Amino acid sequence: MEKTKKSGSVLGKIWSQYSFIFVFIAIFAVYALVSSSLTWSGVMNIFRHTAVVGTLALGMGLICITGEIDLSIGSMLALIGGLSVMVFNVTGSIIATLLFTLASGAVFGLVNGFLVGVVEMPAFIVTLSTMLIYRSASQYICKLVPKDLIGNGSSVYKMNQGEGFKEAYNSLFGFGNGKFFTVPVVGILLIIVTIIFVYVSSSTKFGKKVYAIGSNKKAAGMAGINVQLNKTLVFVIAGVLTGLGAFIWIAMNGSCDPATTGKSYEMYAIAAVVLGGISMSGGKGKVVGIIFGAMSYTVIDKIIVALKMDSLIQDAIKGVILVIVILIQVAGPKLKESRLFVKYFKK
Repeated sequence: MEKTKKSGSVLGKIWSQYSFIFVFIAIFAVYALVSSSLTWSGVMNIFRHTAVVGTLALGMGLICITGEIDLSIGSMLALIGGLSVMVFNVTGSIIATLLFTLASGAVFGLVNGFLVGVVEMPAFIVTLSTMLIYRSASQYICKLVPKDLIGNGSSVYKMNQGEGFKEAYNSLFGFGNGKFFTVPVVGILLIIVTIIFVYVSSSTKFGKKVYAIGSNKKAAGMAGINVQLNKTLVFVIAGVLTGLGAFIWIAMNGSCDPATTGKSYEMYAIAAVVLGGISMSGGKGKVVGIIFGAMSYTVIDKIIVALKMDSLIQDAIKGVILVIVILIQVAGPKLKESRLFVKYFKK
């Protein structure tokens, strides 16, 4: 009896800490069953299709660990993507384009971070406002600037492929769509970025401060942690990662549509964070789970396509899955507490 209890507690501990792996395996198993033409190349493409959302989700995950949220990253992606296409069309330089995406992401993230961390406005209101601002600005700039700056596109930012730009364009497009021993290059980049942020979150003072703030903001402040500064930094980091996501996007697509690029990506990033086991109330979860959550969401997309479901119902299905996962997250601990409560009074 004692052995059964011990094994049950061990399994329960493993599940609570690494549930995101089991969730991914279960979702992938469903995909393998419903897909009639699953190949190694198809499996590797999961990394490619996860690259942008996964990068954004890492930033969202850090924000959620502090107990906050960012609704602006999808619109920020569109604005940075459009502006970075213009930078490329002026300079013809991949390095300049990359540096611009990271720097502009930091600036836009700083706007959110200052208002949330320093001014202490509600993150939901701040990022809802900047979501509208960034998307609107992206569309207006595309309409306002000379057409040669947007690759002679009409309502879409297009990268210049003409004389003097072709070599740089081909290199960038090759990066976005290339493979290294069958593994997409952008997927490898996502794995590298994930490893960096797993280390930052688990093995640095900054990471421990982020978790402390999410667990108990008041106690963290009393312990000497600068809550305002660290909250601001988290939003700046999320902005930089959004900038990196924008760079990956234009490398993969060669263009950026201000109306549709990044649309609902903030929700997809939140879904990846939740599926990855990060608590929306803050202070709990493993950053490594985010990449599994992002891949799980990508595979759910593929299952919907494989089942040939109506495109109009796809977001509804994703929404239902997200609600179920959050319900399990919230109801699980409460159920455990209620059992302990009953057990206590039975004594």
